[in-house]
Amino acid sequence: MQKLRIGQLAGETEVHIETLRFYERKGLLTPGERTKKGYRLYGTDDVSRVRFIKEAQKLGFSLREVMELLELKLDRKSRCADVEKRARAKIDEIEFKIQSLQKIKVVLKNLANACKGSVPTSECAILKAFDSPISRKEK
Repeated sequence: MQKLRIGQLAGETEVHIETLRFYERKGLLTPGERTKKGYRLYGTDDVSRVRFIKEAQKLGFSLREVMELLELKLDRKSRCADVEKRARAKIDEIEFKIQSLQKIKVVLKNLANACKGSVPTSECAILKAFDSPISRKEK
């Protein structure tokens, strides 16, 4: 098995070296064994692990959640249902965020529609709205 230095691992996984060091500090990645010259060496399992972390992050999982998924992946007693539970919780979280963003969009559209472009900024409806809680305007 070919061993990679940290820079090679970074290149192979398309992440920065500092990201890999951060993963090590957080316990997501085991620090590589050191050569006599002090270089850390990593294997193909490390490449797979970093890719796993990045893909899970792309789907919205936090590093804490990624750690839990990695633990489930390595635990022979865990079942797919354990992973599904976390995926469904993430779906619920995403649905809540979508609803919140849709509410924000409606408020911003209403503010933009109320804008009279020719008035000075001291009379700008959008800027005035920021002087009071926006949540009252949603009701």
